[in-house]
Amino acid sequence: MKPAFSVCVYCGSRPGADPAFAGVAREVGDWIGRRGGQLVYGGGNNGLMGVVADAALAAGGRVVGIIPKALVEREWAKRDCTELHVVDNMHERKRLMAERADAFVALPGGIGTFEELFEVWTWRQLGYHDKPVGLLNSGGYYDSLLAFLQSTVQQGFMSDWQMTLLRVGTDAQRLLEDVVQAAGLGSGQLRADQI
Repeated sequence: MKPAFSVCVYCGSRPGADPAFAGVAREVGDWIGRRGGQLVYGGGNNGLMGVVADAALAAGGRVVGIIPKALVEREWAKRDCTELHVVDNMHERKRLMAERADAFVALPGGIGTFEELFEVWTWRQLGYHDKPVGLLNSGGYYDSLLAFLQSTVQQGFMSDWQMTLLRVGTDAQRLLEDVVQAAGLGSGQLRADQI
């Protein structure tokens, strides 16, 4: 059965200092799964990556994990994904993740999450894809980054238009609904038989 939509989620391979981050990752995975969606993610079983994948699977969603050979042991590849792709390198991982997604959402994470987010956002502004890109600013995690980005606009290195290509939200369900609708894939609303 074809999923209703496919969301690529970027997030930490660590849990972070605040237990609320795991709660948000769980909420994201559950939302995707309960609406007949597909999670595309980095294929790890640790940290927020494992939490979002477990929640999507538990809610009946498809989970596509994509992980480079070199990270299979480091991030403990999640072997019970619906599909697990072990690829040669990070470039192949990111390419396949982008191809398999209708939209992108970044949760709290570290340098890898930042790099993935900035790459798909850059690709969007260059016209390499037209898929929506979202940033979930859970618990104010990205407040400092967003302030810095605004300063780059003020300093003339970015434009307001580029900032509009990044959909920022603090509510997981609203942001997911927004990116799924922006991808032209319906509302993501639960049907009566899914409640």
